Amino acid sequence: MQRRFTLLSAAMLTLALAACSTAPTRFYTLAASGASSPSPAMVKTSAAAPASGQTFIEVLPVSVPERLARPQIVVRTDDTRVDILEQDRWSAPFNNELRDALAGGIANRLGAVDVTRGGRPANQPVYRIVVELRQLDAVKGGKVDASFGWTVTRSDNSTSSVCRLAVVEPVSGAGIDGVVQGMQRAVANVADAISADVTALRAGQGGACSS
Repeated sequence: MQRRFTLLSAAMLTLALAACSTAPTRFYTLAASGASSPSPAMVKTSAAAPASGQTFIEVLPVSVPERLARPQIVVRTDDTRVDILEQDRWSAPFNNELRDALAGGIANRLGAVDVTRGGRPANQPVYRIVVELRQLDAVKGGKVDASFGWTVTRSDNSTSSVCRLAVVEPVSGAGIDGVVQGMQRAVANVADAISADVTALRAGQGGACSS
């Protein structure tokens, strides 16, 4: 009886030590804290925009490479290998996290209303935004290298603009926090560019991008 008790106690202790040694899962977001300031290019374009009237945007689900469409953060380790980090995850699957971060960033910059999930206004133009993440490589202690493409279409007259943007942001430190911060800056740059594009279309121009 004593031996059985000793064995049971040892097994419980082993399980407890294993549980204590398991690394906790950390969750990250692409959404920047607080309101973001627009880039100088967007401010210049905004000057031509009408001063009155509400802006409505519709940001569709973002297309991302299949290897990134998961909750785990994916980093590149060399020319041939990537790591899928089980303990470092986005707060939602990456494609959803990216859409929400872009929609929130664009809405903040324009003072716009995101009507993607309903509440589409009558007799008001809506700017339909389709974004594709074509390529993304993130390296700890290195850089975030991303390429985006997007289309903005104005609902009332079907004018549209097709743009693309390559973004490179340095990653500070060797940890995952620096990677996430680099991705946040990359997303902020894209939100700046799309916001400028919407502003140009709202002013009756052909779009702000040069790509």
